Amino acid sequence: MTQRRRARIVSVGSSVPERVLTNSDLEKFLDTSDEWITTRTGIRTRRVFAKGEDAKAYELGGKAALAALRSARCLPQDVDGIICATFTPDYFFPSTACKIQQYIGNTHACAFDVSAACAGFVYGLSIANSLILSGQCKRILVVGAEVISKTLDWKDRATCILFGDGAGAVVVEEHSGGDRGILSTCLESNGALGDVLYLPAWGEPRHMKMNGNEVYKYAVRLMSEAVEQCLCKAGLRISDVDLLVPHQANIRIIDAIARHLGMPREKVVTNLDRYGNTSSASIPLALEDAWKAGRIKDGTVAVFTSLGGGLAWGSAVVRF
Repeated sequence: MTQRRRARIVSVGSSVPERVLTNSDLEKFLDTSDEWITTRTGIRTRRVFAKGEDAKAYELGGKAALAALRSARCLPQDVDGIICATFTPDYFFPSTACKIQQYIGNTHACAFDVSAACAGFVYGLSIANSLILSGQCKRILVVGAEVISKTLDWKDRATCILFGDGAGAVVVEEHSGGDRGILSTCLESNGALGDVLYLPAWGEPRHMKMNGNEVYKYAVRLMSEAVEQCLCKAGLRISDVDLLVPHQANIRIIDAIARHLGMPREKVVTNLDRYGNTSSASIPLALEDAWKAGRIKDGTVAVFTSLGGGLAWGSAVVRF
């Protein structure tokens, strides 16, 4: 009997800038305070490149990819697919994924970018899953890499306090036999809601625009629904979930999702207090923290969920 093919996450790696920007630092040029930011967002520090620093998304992503490969005990040439989720590419083309490919020294993998903003990592993971299930690839790097500090209006306290720069990557491999791997994914979008959160490419100053109240409303509902749909597809219930790894947008959003799902807070992975919102990098950064803390074990069931500009949202259920 032919064993069922699955796609399995075998390692994770990350890279963030050295510079730490604290809430106290923001107090020096914004009408805000450490208490105000912490209370409303849960963020205390974030990693950002200094203005004028030669910051490249592909270098951050490449460092995260190499870290993930080392953890998986793989060589760059062992990879036959590279997917990079980013909304802060260094070039219109070549893709950030192709630049990561060059950076790590791979010369043959298919490489392309995914544009789904903060939902990009889940979108990329779902595509990697499909490529492996179809037999087209056997080992794929899924990378989320962002230099969001370049897109921010540092006079707009509603947005600039929320975001940080960073990259996270996972190695996804073909796996046969057993019940471990990516069990289900769920992706959705609604372009009619695009003006809630966007970054213009031409004409006007290229600063991120966000309606915070609307983002909160949609994020809580749509991310929660995506988790429920994904679990249903996998034949699981909330009680079967060991860890919820949400996009690290805002602690109020994360807490509201946990309440909506009936998920105990101790099962929810968060690290936005140290990194802020790193968009497509946030889930792999949080996953790495959980992995290093010993929270990822054989058989652990984790659910990823995220929402980003588009609006685009989605979830994935994974058994490690």
